[in-house]
Formats: sequence, C-alpha cells, structure tokens
Amino acid sequence: MKIFPAIDLRGGKVVRLLQGDYSKETVYSEDPLAVAEEFEAAGAEYLHVVDLDGAIDGTQPNFAAVSDIVQSTGLKVEIGGGIRNEEIVVDYAQVGALRVIIGTKAITDPEFTRRMIKKHGSNVAVGIDIVGTKVAINGWTKVTDTTVDELIEALIDDGVNAIICTDIARDGAMKGTNLELYRKLVSNYGGYIDIMASGGISTMDDLRALNEIGVYGSVVGRALYNGALDLRKVLDEFSE
Repeated sequence: MKIFPAIDLRGGKVVRLLQGDYSKETVYSEDPLAVAEEFEAAGAEYLHVVDLDGAIDGTQPNFAAVSDIVQSTGLKVEIGGGIRNEEIVVDYAQVGALRVIIGTKAITDPEFTRRMIKKHGSNVAVGIDIVGTKVAINGWTKVTDTTVDELIEALIDDGVNAIICTDIARDGAMKGTNLELYRKLVSNYGGYIDIMASGGISTMDDLRALNEIGVYGSVVGRALYNGALDLRKVLDEFSE
C-alpha cells in the first residue's frame, strides 16, 4: 500500500479543514515547501496536494506553491482542486506533477473527464468526495444526486486508472476511516481500478485494516500534523 501524506493549500498556507468546512480551518504552516521537504526527509515518495481555493472557484491561485514543491523535491505529487480545463492539466504535467485529480468536472462535465482520461491516461485520476452514498462537488459545498456507484461505473467505462475516495464525514475528524466503504469499493471495483482511501485515517490500525482490505494507497493528513501518526514509522511498515 502506498502512503500519500497530504498538503491542503489555502491562501498559500498549509491548512486542514474539519469535514470539508471552510469555516473550520486550522493553519499548520505558512511554508508549503518546507512541509513537503519534511515529508520527503521522513522517507515519503508520494505527496497528495489539494488546492482548496481552486476547488471552490476553478482557478489556480496556489499553482506556484505546487510547482515549487514538484520542482524542488523528488516527491511524486498528485494535485487536485479546481482541475476544470485542459490547460490546467497540461500546466501541471509540464512542471512534472505525477497526475492531476479531477473532481467536480467528473460530475458536471463527464465528456471533458472522458476526454482527459483518454488523452492523458494515467496522468489523470478522479477524486470522489462522498456524503452518505452521494457525490459532493465544488469543494464539498454541494451534494449531487449522483451515487458513488454510478460515478465509478461510468469512470471504469471511460478507462480511468485510479480514484481517490474521501468520506467527508470522517475527513479531519480523527475518528477513524470508513472501512466498510473501502471494503465495498475494493470488493466491487478493485479488479478494474486502483482505489485510494482518504478521510479520517488516524491510527496505525486504520492503515493496517486498509492494507488488509487491499486499497492501492492511503492519504494521511491531520494525523501527521497533530502527531497521532509518525510518518517515518508509517513508511517503515507500509512502504513497498
């Protein structure tokens, strides 16, 4: 199982939100590159970055910070938040990002998503943010009528390689991850696509359970920042 420490960017700072609520923000650092370098020094190979500003309005105000991380470290960086046109996909590819994560557009413009997957292949993943059984978009501010299963089945038909599934109710809450959700997703779809878990991962037991379930990767955020998990120890146990 691959481990993706997470950096959420808002206003150029490293922050974490509670359950996707922009009014419940904790600022952890004003230097995203320094945080990324700390993760790399601990042995991280991958990094999950979300542009929270971009997720709301589709712009890329934190592009320079992401580009700096990609070009100044050896981390394989995936970036989501506001990926809503091909120019942004190409911009991140040109600076050397591992892949972009399409979120809102997977719902609002499936033809665009299909085209990006076909054209850019494994450089495009899809992020699915979940409320109950439904998919949320626009930085988690709107819950759609589309179910998780409906979207995943369509994405498999489109040829997507990887999806990152976040249970919003668990995200940042330090109450454990939704093992039932990921067990079902891996059972139903793991033979077709890579399933990544995100949201609520707060203990080594969470990670061990996800590893046993067979998820491709796990995104770890708040637990690293508040010291509940030690990245070196996590990587010692789970690095491949």
